[in-house]
Amino acid sequence: KKGKGGKNKRRGKNEGTEFKRELTFKEDGQEYAQVLRMLGNGRLEAYCFDGVKRLCHIRGQMKRRVWIGMDDIVLVGLRDYQDSKCDIILKYTPDEVRNLKSLGELPENLKVAENQEEDPNDHIQFARMTNVAEEDSDSSDEERKSDLDIE
Repeated sequence: KKGKGGKNKRRGKNEGTEFKRELTFKEDGQEYAQVLRMLGNGRLEAYCFDGVKRLCHIRGQMKRRVWIGMDDIVLVGLRDYQDSKCDIILKYTPDEVRNLKSLGELPENLKVAENQEEDPNDHIQFARMTNVAEEDSDSSDEERKSDLDIE
């Protein structure tokens, strides 16, 4: 059996990163929702902005192409026959969420992560340490020990 390509095939294509798409609004039978938790197997729990918590299913076209995480804003299609379940139609980018908020489509009190790719080490600040040997050679050993808190 032959393979389906080498390293570059496994790495995948970087598609659609610079693409600006038209803002999609909800229609009849659709609702905006915020992802509460991921359940696995292509399913997640989301809070729809009509006040109902629903079990959502990621449709096949989005699987492995669009990565959905917690607190993401999505457009869901409601089911006529099951009110507690829905299907994810579209994931909004942070820019699109800001636009929807400014147009009044989403509630103003919505907490949205402004910077999705936030580095967890951003809040750590490093202080510069001075080497004891670089300090003035005329300071005594006792002063050095007190500076280093050695007893």
